[in-house]
Amino acid sequence: MEAARLKILIVDDEPDICQTLADILEDEGYQVETAGSAAAAEAFLRDQMVDLVLLDIWMPGEDGITLLRRWADAGLEQPVVMMSGHATIETAVQATKLGAYDFVEKPLSLDKTLLTVAHALEASRLQRENRDLRAQTGWVDRPSGESPAIRQFREQLTRVAAVDSWALLLGEAGSGKEVAARYLHRQSRRAQGPFVDLRAAAIARPNVAIELFGNEAQGKLIRGRLEVAHGGTLFIDEIADMDLETQARLFSALQEKRIIRVGGTTPIPVDVRVIAGSAQDLSQAVQNGQFRSDLYYRLSALPLRVPPLAARTPDIPVLIEEFVHFYGARDGLPGRRFSPDSMDVLNHYPWPGNIRELQNLVERLLILAEGPEISAEEIEGALGLDNRMALANSSFDEDDFGGTLKRARERFERAFLEYHLARNDWNIARTAEVVGLERTHLYRKLKNLNIALKGERRAGDEGEDED
Repeated sequence: MEAARLKILIVDDEPDICQTLADILEDEGYQVETAGSAAAAEAFLRDQMVDLVLLDIWMPGEDGITLLRRWADAGLEQPVVMMSGHATIETAVQATKLGAYDFVEKPLSLDKTLLTVAHALEASRLQRENRDLRAQTGWVDRPSGESPAIRQFREQLTRVAAVDSWALLLGEAGSGKEVAARYLHRQSRRAQGPFVDLRAAAIARPNVAIELFGNEAQGKLIRGRLEVAHGGTLFIDEIADMDLETQARLFSALQEKRIIRVGGTTPIPVDVRVIAGSAQDLSQAVQNGQFRSDLYYRLSALPLRVPPLAARTPDIPVLIEEFVHFYGARDGLPGRRFSPDSMDVLNHYPWPGNIRELQNLVERLLILAEGPEISAEEIEGALGLDNRMALANSSFDEDDFGGTLKRARERFERAFLEYHLARNDWNIARTAEVVGLERTHLYRKLKNLNIALKGERRAGDEGEDED
């Protein structure tokens, strides 16, 4: 987070010390607020998030150690640096055990205080990043691979990261929308701020508002995701699963840059960039009255389509290598090689579950398979591609198994190519990449099999059989 975004609260009953510290910290680019007592500090922190607290130990009324202990019991939300001119070593040790980051003595050395503040903020940032990484099911670096589709997508993410507008990631389930959102966040001006995610589909609709805005019911304060993401990015996955009332409240809050917690009355300032993800057609949801048009038009100013795995099969070896490394590091699973034949099976599989399906497959094979190399038969078995299942799920009937082998091969090739053409919106370059053919070879195949391209098809040709 840029220094201008970082907010520090000074809690000290001596106005001169508060003013001197505030002037020095503001000169360094920080935002500074002050409180003259524990009660004033509590009231301030109820309504606003800060990045660090400078807390005096000796104050009239409630002292700093007692206040720190209460914060520790509730779970410290930010680093605390203690200040005192009369504290003993025992007091300093006690403060550290309660979770204080450090202790500075009065009269304050301004150089030491600034250095301690900088170190505390950096330590807090690293802890937050580590929590984020531990919470993820896989690695989070960038959309991996060097296929044309993913290179173009990364370039789009980099351009969008340069601005602070809302963004919309569209893509099939499991295609990597969260990884893309995290990459976009890390490339943006908010990279040092928090990245917070909300999976709308996994939360009961009555609870989505509380998750977003927080809650003040029955005197208990719960900060929502928007508040926690202050200064950073909030990724809302499957945003179309929010009810219309929550959509309206979200749009209003982000327009006004402030929220009101559920059960509360005090506006809380928030500065958040929203990235939304959806596997649904939001424009159709708007027409059906299931999604608010104002929120849709604001999000769709920067729409980005995440390519499905079937459109970037050259990236499969890279993804497999990353998965093998991840499960080896996390679970101690031994690395195994994928044979050329097994890679051929993977390259021609349609991947309806996208990257998530590939990740689950690799994990299952590393756990259950034996030997240093994974065979094509193991892949087919794990994917359910054995002959019995293929016949049971196919659209072929007994008549299709008559004739010569050459005729049967032509029927399969025609069905195979038409499937991938339709899946890739009849884009020849993308289809050629997916099926592993040169573009000229694919054109020749289509001509030999009498498969007309989309623009050449007459009305009624769709689904017409040549027999």
